[in-house]
Amino acid sequence: MATIHPTAIVDPQAKLDNEVTVGPYAIIGPHVTIGAGTEVQAHAFVSGHTTIGQRCQIFPFACVGTKTQDLKYKEGDITYVEIGDETVLREFSTVHLGTKPGEVTHVGQRCLIMAYCHIAHGCDVGNDVIMSNVATLAGEVTVEDHAIIGGLAGIHQFCRVGTFAMVGGASKVRQDCPPYMVIDASGVVPRVVGPNVVGLQRAGFKADVRSALKEAFKLIYREGLNRTQALERVKYEVADLPEVRRLIAFYQMSQRGVL
Repeated sequence: MATIHPTAIVDPQAKLDNEVTVGPYAIIGPHVTIGAGTEVQAHAFVSGHTTIGQRCQIFPFACVGTKTQDLKYKEGDITYVEIGDETVLREFSTVHLGTKPGEVTHVGQRCLIMAYCHIAHGCDVGNDVIMSNVATLAGEVTVEDHAIIGGLAGIHQFCRVGTFAMVGGASKVRQDCPPYMVIDASGVVPRVVGPNVVGLQRAGFKADVRSALKEAFKLIYREGLNRTQALERVKYEVADLPEVRRLIAFYQMSQRGVL
């Protein structure tokens, strides 16, 4: 049986694994499912049709599964939140339900969502993502695996942040952020600084991959080519590696344009 503090309010219909711990004054709604080893700490609030995986930590005053702030939401529509295993939601972070019927707001496994972060309706956050304090995702943003978003950064609705990208603090992101790159959008003109060399090295990417991504960056951002010309040259002049192919595909699939 789950360990529930006497002051916590847990709806009888909520499905809690026997190894779940619920702290003082936490509130858990009727349509919530929580996996083994997860800790819902004091004053945390979990509601809506929300599924939280195993060994997660929900810190004080975090709110998960509350109603979207999207004005298009129609009362009574059923939408969802899904949180993967071993994800940490720090103090005052918020993860909202989807807007359209059946829409899911998804956060993957092993993510660290720091204090005061916000993940809006319909976002899709991958695995091993870090969002630093007060970072904000508008609705239906996609953040791919291993991306890092700096503190106070804001990501515009429908934008994508590519895998292993690093978005600098206080950035105002209005277009897609390419994978494997460092982005600084804190000033008037947002810019791609270059490959995320330190992050890639720490993640175990080999020297030939890092070198190829540097070559691709120079062709795309330093040769004065338009994007179509640059990608064509990357395709034929840079080593044919999975990471390079993924970078090219990211640009080609963009709906909002890539920084």
